[in-house]
Amino acid sequence: MRNALLAHVKRVVIKIGSGVISNSSGLEEDRVAALSTDICHLLDRGLEVIVVSSGAISAGKGQLGITGRPQTIPQKQAAAAIGQTQIILKYKETFQNQTHNVAQVLLTRDDLSNRRRYLNARNTVMTLLEYGVTPIINENDTVVVDEIRFGDNDNLSALVTSLVEADLLIILSDVDGLYDQDPAENPQAELIPLVERITPEIEAMGGKSNGDIGVGGMNSKLKAVKRAALSGVGTVIANGRSANILSRIFSGEETGTYFLPAQSKLTAKKHWIAFSKRPRGKLLIDEGGQRAVIKYGKSLLPSGLCGVEGGFERGDAVRLCNLNGEEFARGVISYSLAETLQIMGKQSSEIETILGYKYRDEVVCRDNLVLTITDDEEVD
Repeated sequence: MRNALLAHVKRVVIKIGSGVISNSSGLEEDRVAALSTDICHLLDRGLEVIVVSSGAISAGKGQLGITGRPQTIPQKQAAAAIGQTQIILKYKETFQNQTHNVAQVLLTRDDLSNRRRYLNARNTVMTLLEYGVTPIINENDTVVVDEIRFGDNDNLSALVTSLVEADLLIILSDVDGLYDQDPAENPQAELIPLVERITPEIEAMGGKSNGDIGVGGMNSKLKAVKRAALSGVGTVIANGRSANILSRIFSGEETGTYFLPAQSKLTAKKHWIAFSKRPRGKLLIDEGGQRAVIKYGKSLLPSGLCGVEGGFERGDAVRLCNLNGEEFARGVISYSLAETLQIMGKQSSEIETILGYKYRDEVVCRDNLVLTITDDEEVD
């Protein structure tokens, strides 16, 4: 079964959690070396690998005398600045011993939110792969603040999966996969080997993070799985502390939990709009405009606009909401806030007369719009 599911895989994103390569004392260099060797075996088989590695903060906090998880942004930034050098050095040493090379790529949410920077990041990573170099990606914790965070590296790994159009996402954690119950509380809990679709029942099986090393529990991993699935990509969650776990996965061993991709998927651009581009404002849409967008697959015209919130410029992402403020779609807006206020509620034929120019008839074009993803909705 697994062999059939993995037969098409040529490019894989591997997310390595903090709990896999570090402990309360700091970085476990032997774990980094073991995983690096395992990754090199995949490279020798002809696979392209992109690594999303956590662990910088936990690797560096010891040198600052911090116990537990750093509580302030400056502490996290300082710990990351120290720890990131340790991690990339260990990856580099092990890969070079296996005649392979790595490159460090540090990203913030802004890098993937801005379309030009998003494409620049994609071009960099794709060029590295063309040269046979394995990118080691992490969030740039040395400069990041809460408003531009990805949230955790589970989310980042899903966004990178879409960025590079990978065929598979592997999330390595310190648990064996998804259980039907919390195995820490119930020794009779059973591992679920295959999940066809993430339902509310599946989401209820996700636990919370219970350590001071990582920030993402099973719930964050399930969110990453859903985002990867909407790119048409399957995901494996497995125990990264198990020996040769990656080689075993690609040998077809039924280890961990395999999540099937969604039957309908978003295009790369719409996935970017839905998950990478941070919304800057909100549009309030009347019932007719909402129906046109949801039921008939139309663009949003200015005549359907009843109100706006926030501040945005032309080309920013905005939330499309009903009159109760409930979001039903996201899109890239064709006009600035000032321009939108002037044409709100008007006909498209009036735009040029009001503004003195017209970019297009639509406030949000259908090609730049995606319906909000829920558990019971089809993607558009």
